[in-house]
Amino acid sequence: MRSSYGLEGRAAVVTGATRGIGRAVAGRLAAAGALVCVTGRNADDVRRTATELGGIGVAGSVADPDHLGEVTESVLSAYGRLDVVVNNAATNRPYGPLMDADPGAWREAFTVNVEAPLRLVQCAWRAWMREHRGAVVNICTEGATHVGPNVGAYNTSKAALLHLTRQLAGELAPRVRVNSVSPGLVRTEMARFVWERGEEELAAGLPLGRIGKPQDVARAVVWLVSDAAEWVTGADLLVDGGTRVRTAYSGGYAVHDRLRSSAPPPA
Repeated sequence: MRSSYGLEGRAAVVTGATRGIGRAVAGRLAAAGALVCVTGRNADDVRRTATELGGIGVAGSVADPDHLGEVTESVLSAYGRLDVVVNNAATNRPYGPLMDADPGAWREAFTVNVEAPLRLVQCAWRAWMREHRGAVVNICTEGATHVGPNVGAYNTSKAALLHLTRQLAGELAPRVRVNSVSPGLVRTEMARFVWERGEEELAAGLPLGRIGKPQDVARAVVWLVSDAAEWVTGADLLVDGGTRVRTAYSGGYAVHDRLRSSAPPPA
């Protein structure tokens, strides 16, 4: 892996990296030889994850611009470079019909899911990537291109992130490659309310016969930031078990049924 991926000694930031997809991405980057910085809101979880990966950690909220500046400064201080940014931290609030969406929660969704990725890329660009090149991957969702019950705020903000990915890819080329990965339903804490009550039923409706694992997404991310994808920018890599082609495989879609009947736990 290391000889083909070319990530040895490169410094990478992964936001929301203490669990789920972010943790898998950070672990796989570290295994490929990258110097990793993990972020998250819980300081104890950040310290534990950083120790496990032999990297550094910075606790805080990506909604705070000062936190993003601290992350950038910490990476440069520890590693002397910043080659990779993976924007994974996200919120799925507000959950429910858009006609009931609280304006403050709506703004928070766009702050976390769209503005924060832009701000972190700006920090990385100004501090290192403009002069030395780099790679960015934004974690979107396969739902960004279609509608679904009760996830209007999440999907709309991720659709904005998808367009931001393409816009940045055009503006930052050829110095920085910017791509996205769009997962389908993955076994994470954020999505637990969807998959926990009947994973087999959900898996049966997918062409590949199972819901996703965080490592499925991590492998795609590591490929995109590596030298193996050096001629790829502005792309969205769909990692969804065949979700978007399910109508040729099965008429039903249990995920939407679950979204209508369930809700995430209170924040």
